[in-house]
Amino acid sequence: MDTDKTSGGFAPLNWISRKARSAYHCEISCDDACFQPAPNRSGNEPFAAILNRRISRRSLVKATITGAPLLALSTSPLSSQIFGSAPLTNKADAAFSTVGLESIPHDNEDVINTADGYSSNVIIRWGDGVTPGAPEFSLDGQTAEAAAKQFGFNCDYNGFFPLLPGQSERGLLGVNHEYTSGVDMFPGYDAENVTAEQAAIEIASHGMSVVEVSRGDDGSWSYNPSSSHNFRLTGETPMMLTGPGARSVYTITKADPTGADVLGMLNNCAGGRTPWGTILTAEENFNQYFANAGEETRAARYGIPPGASRRHWEDFHDRFDLDMEPNEPNRFGYLVEIDPYDPTFTPRKHTAMGRFKHEAATVTLSDDGRAVVYSGDDERFDYVYKFISNDRYNIFSRSANLDLLSSGTLYVARFNDDGSGEWLPLVAGSGSLYTWTNAGIASFTRLAADAVGATPMDRPEDIEVNPVNHRVYIALTNNTKRASDAVDGANPRGPNTHGHILELTENGGDAASRRFTWDIFILCGDPSDSEQETYFAGFDKSELDSISAPDNLAVDANGNLWISTDGQPSKLGQADSIYVVPTAGPERGRIRRFMTGVPGGELAGPEFTPDFGTLFVSVQHPGEGDGLDEPSSTFPDGDFPRPSVVAAYKNDGGVVGT
Repeated sequence: MDTDKTSGGFAPLNWISRKARSAYHCEISCDDACFQPAPNRSGNEPFAAILNRRISRRSLVKATITGAPLLALSTSPLSSQIFGSAPLTNKADAAFSTVGLESIPHDNEDVINTADGYSSNVIIRWGDGVTPGAPEFSLDGQTAEAAAKQFGFNCDYNGFFPLLPGQSERGLLGVNHEYTSGVDMFPGYDAENVTAEQAAIEIASHGMSVVEVSRGDDGSWSYNPSSSHNFRLTGETPMMLTGPGARSVYTITKADPTGADVLGMLNNCAGGRTPWGTILTAEENFNQYFANAGEETRAARYGIPPGASRRHWEDFHDRFDLDMEPNEPNRFGYLVEIDPYDPTFTPRKHTAMGRFKHEAATVTLSDDGRAVVYSGDDERFDYVYKFISNDRYNIFSRSANLDLLSSGTLYVARFNDDGSGEWLPLVAGSGSLYTWTNAGIASFTRLAADAVGATPMDRPEDIEVNPVNHRVYIALTNNTKRASDAVDGANPRGPNTHGHILELTENGGDAASRRFTWDIFILCGDPSDSEQETYFAGFDKSELDSISAPDNLAVDANGNLWISTDGQPSKLGQADSIYVVPTAGPERGRIRRFMTGVPGGELAGPEFTPDFGTLFVSVQHPGEGDGLDEPSSTFPDGDFPRPSVVAAYKNDGGVVGT
């Protein structure tokens, strides 16, 4: 049995403690979503059934790059017929470089390990001061007022924004604070007797921090706690709703009769950068903060509990109690736009891009200049979406672009047996949405997607567009509730313990296309496990290590895909890690482990500087679920665990990954 190495005088971990921490992570991060019935009862044909039929019909695999020749089959007939392209070898792929590092061993040490030739350092940690007047952090002396000025809890998405165009040595780092866990924040915490002050501290510890960061001569990074650029957003920061859901009957509350003014954002997970220099941050598992939904069907479709919440915030704030404010949950679950350069900017929740458990917010431009945003709904058997703005990106007016995401058309994906797919428009008054309104679609997007027949997926996490090959990569993290007789083309395993990554190509390479083709890029797991099929884009599995639960994605200048995981300790007995894999060329599919995390922790939010000389990574929930008395991790300072952001860089100052 694999055991964790000791660090800092703490006892080795074992499988029981790993599973206990995994269960606790589920409880506080997503309200045990995977242990409850799936909210999607639509009966839409699952992706796994589509894939199975595709397996039986498909005998040859064609390249999805326009104009590429027919590819040779992989050495494994099963792999080539089911999962997609063999390694690309044609001249068109010469621009894709191989990765210039070797995979490091998996470990469970209480340190961040990186590939040979690389170093990393902590930039900022939970409780560090962000805004002027922030007090020094005190574990025993926390207050909500202090928390609102300090770096929040569980950090996830990172977005780097240069202070000068193209600058890589100095900029602003926007960091999401996804969720809080009282047992890992407060000494002597009692989950059944939460105090008003603890609830207030947790609300203040959500949101986002924006801090000025800079790179030193040795490659290490630090933040400037006194910078005028720094600011904090919390679960109580005033924000506004835009688009069709704003000012509707679904968003009006007693506290806000306008239906447009919202306090705070919650459970912000992944995110993205817009071409005009703003942040899009994704509200994910917002359902867990609300209580007393009763048997209301629409609330149940979003997983809002019928009785008390686990957090008990409703005991102190009416807005979290549906008995008092039945519409308040309808004001959460959106993509939120934030201007990192302007601390006075009122964040905008764009309802036109739908309400669900947003995991991704990846922005690109269509051939005709419209903004296209990809986003996944991180729930078992839910959907993949994209939004296309009505208006075009204005290169001359940044202010004009701030309204781009307020109006447009939202689409949801249907995956077909033959490797094709289509984007189904969610448009009021048409087809199966004939009786719907635009406000209804914006507020209850999941039900609208049910109605048009979207394909239920295995928890869509991050989605990234590769600027080199223009393909779209979709991380499906896992779905242990998928039955073996409910598999399909794009969700090929039931139960899907380890997850997979899809490779999607828009027709004509245009992000605004209504049709696409798709393949399996990676079918995750342990390649040495003969009991379960894995696939790595056709690369020889005997040369590869294991990977499970793909979560966040990033793409480097050479088109290589970087993958962070969330769940490997319970699935493989290995720390969550960062991997890199070429997407084309002779090493397409050769996955390498670049960085390993710490016990109980997750590595999240990989983000590069413009020169690709630094990779920022969040170390989220180190030692989670163990409490503060005997934590399994004391990262980063050796006393008690503190979620942190680290920077990884090459010792010779070169490009990361080369």
